[in-house]
Amino acid sequence: MTALVEERAPAARTRTVLTASLIGTTVEWYDFFLYATAASLVFPKLFFPVGNEVAATLLAFGTFAVGFVARPIGGILFGHVGDRIGRKRTLVATMLLMGAATALIGLLPSYAAIGVAAPVLLVVLRVLQGLAVGGEWGGAVLLAVENAPPGKRARYGSVPQIGLGLGLALGTGAFALLGEALDEETFLAVGWRVAFVLSVVLVAVGLLVRLRIMETPEFQRLRESGATAKVPVVQVFRTRAHRRGIAAGMLARWAEGAAFNTWGVFAITYATATVGMDRVVVLLAVTAGALLMAAVAPVAGALADRYGRRLVFGTGVAGFGITVIPSFFAVQTGSDPLVVAILLMQLGLWYGLMTGAESTLFAELFDTDVRYTGMSLVFQGSGIWASGLTPMVLTALLAAGGGSPWWAAGYLAATAVVSFTAVAAMPRWIGWRPTWTGGTRW
Repeated sequence: MTALVEERAPAARTRTVLTASLIGTTVEWYDFFLYATAASLVFPKLFFPVGNEVAATLLAFGTFAVGFVARPIGGILFGHVGDRIGRKRTLVATMLLMGAATALIGLLPSYAAIGVAAPVLLVVLRVLQGLAVGGEWGGAVLLAVENAPPGKRARYGSVPQIGLGLGLALGTGAFALLGEALDEETFLAVGWRVAFVLSVVLVAVGLLVRLRIMETPEFQRLRESGATAKVPVVQVFRTRAHRRGIAAGMLARWAEGAAFNTWGVFAITYATATVGMDRVVVLLAVTAGALLMAAVAPVAGALADRYGRRLVFGTGVAGFGITVIPSFFAVQTGSDPLVVAILLMQLGLWYGLMTGAESTLFAELFDTDVRYTGMSLVFQGSGIWASGLTPMVLTALLAAGGGSPWWAAGYLAATAVVSFTAVAAMPRWIGWRPTWTGGTRW
């Protein structure tokens, strides 16, 4: 009987850890990308002076990008805490911060009510969102990866990535349902705010689960040995291998960040405002793509354990790069079935392969004592240009090209070339030897 209890305990603990990682990232990404959907459909009308639609959209996407600028700062701050004190406490703090900021956005008065204070407060709350998600991602991934048995690290690492798809699906799905149920005036006045305030309920559920988890065994051993880094952000730049890891990881992530924010954020504005498609149809198409992404991510993790992280991630990058130009021209047709198919392919398949493999790919670039900080710098630092600026860059390139998608799509294809080259340049033990356990990394 004792033996049975001892065998079940690790399994129960593993389920709790993976559940905490999944629910936490789902809530965090729901909050973060709910803002992205609102920046496409609501904020230009409510928080900026009316008159120039393109200028208002660029300003709204600018506040969206501010969150990505704050993310590496959050990665450094919370990465320091996570590498010094532990993963669990950090994840509780990031969730509380994200939930509070998102709920307050839902209660924020419009530009018509309080003038310029409205966009200023919007930016402040967006910065807080960025700080929170900057510290969230690395900790959630390590919670899963550092609890994984040998040979299953990528599968475990893909679980928090499922939360990315579910969070996007919840955000766009909530907007689609509210937009369908309410008329335009009611939706702009009250409806969109409901989706933001609901974050309080989701955060409460996430906290209940996260408070039950233990610290990761990998970090516990490090802390017991007294080998934690004193200043992780300094330590990570002292080692040549870590510096190379940061550079290669940031460039590798360029296509991944650009792909997600093209098809999950920019495409909503492009398809509705430029092409003239129905808003609900586009939102539901993005939701469907996000759900497929959530399904593909664990498959990508399993493939990464079997064939290597670089191979799976690189396949997603290559698929995105090869198909992005024809995809833009397909969206221009305004055909509902064709646009749905494009979003399922881009968000669900190609991005699903990238996101399912990237968490373990980036984690394996760093030693345990600086892993939280290192992988946060890779993911959040590259997010400034790879993710946050993408909607603005594409909007500007479309305007410069007179509405032709060649410049915008060409830019995205170029990011795929850069990312594929960076993946190929990573240390050869990353990905091609997925069961590698040598050295000090694992």
